[in-house]
Amino acid sequence: MIQLRITMVMVLSLLFIPGCSVYMAAHQPDKKDVGLFAVGTPKNLLISEFGNPTATTTKDGKTVDIFSFVQGYSTGAKVGRGLAHGAADVLTLGLWEVVGTPTESAFDGDKMVYQVTYNDDDIVENVVVLKRK
Repeated sequence: MIQLRITMVMVLSLLFIPGCSVYMAAHQPDKKDVGLFAVGTPKNLLISEFGNPTATTTKDGKTVDIFSFVQGYSTGAKVGRGLAHGAADVLTLGLWEVVGTPTESAFDGDKMVYQVTYNDDDIVENVVVLKRK
């Protein structure tokens, strides 16, 4: 009888204590629309998707912005990964965290840096990819 109670407490504990890998998968950065880095895109559209530029300068009388961000994952990918980690946690009685947490730490998005030059109407005139990954 005592053995059954201990087992029940352990099982219930696993259900109410979320794993780190599940949390990490759900809170990865969101996927950004890098297709907006194209000639003809208005500056305000870039700012609405990527936030304020990390640097702004003027070169040859034209505004040049540097956008730096982490390219993340779609909502579907994050949900799927979280569910997979959760199922693995339950099936292995929590041992999956030894593998799942370092895995999620490694897959934390790619660092991206773009240089954007605008014309006088704040429309993208030139895009240079400075860093991918």
